[in-house]
Amino acid sequence: MALAVPVILVLAALTVFGYAVSLYNRLIFLKNQCDKSWFNIDVILKQRHDELPKLISVCEGSMKFERDTLEAVIKARAGAVAAGSVGDRARAEGELSGALGKLFAVAEQYPELKSIQLFAQISSRVSGLESEIADRREFYNDAVMNFNVAIESFPSNFVASFAGMRQRELFRVAEGDKADVQIKFNFPGGSPAA
Repeated sequence: MALAVPVILVLAALTVFGYAVSLYNRLIFLKNQCDKSWFNIDVILKQRHDELPKLISVCEGSMKFERDTLEAVIKARAGAVAAGSVGDRARAEGELSGALGKLFAVAEQYPELKSIQLFAQISSRVSGLESEIADRREFYNDAVMNFNVAIESFPSNFVASFAGMRQRELFRVAEGDKADVQIKFNFPGGSPAA
């Protein structure tokens, strides 16, 4: 009987240790899922950044094209490339998306620009990349949510705290991207028929 108590204590300690290791491994898996999801976004962001100088060059070829719009895209791209943390990158990429939206809206006013095949190809490519970014942002945010819930939940919060794991930031939509897009129609004769 005297031997049973130490054996039970050792088995209990091994069980608790094994459970803690299991929780730690699960947290590491979730952390790596967040990283992987972000790197998948990063690949698409890099591709978009690579396409933008081509798009700007085509637009600059149109002498009438608005310089302010191009400069806004150039500045937003530089800010996105230089941003460090995920939160900073998300905000900078949101600004870049907004600048691109304005560029495409202004391009609608220039039929000669829209008729250039290279502009059509590059703008189509950039629009496709925007869709891929949105899809991958959803996967990233799911991974972050799972990780954040795991490090806040009992008892894994003790393991996460001991391991120094902190919450990850979600990839949020920029405030400017939430605003309604204004659409104006130019009707011949001034107004639509009632």
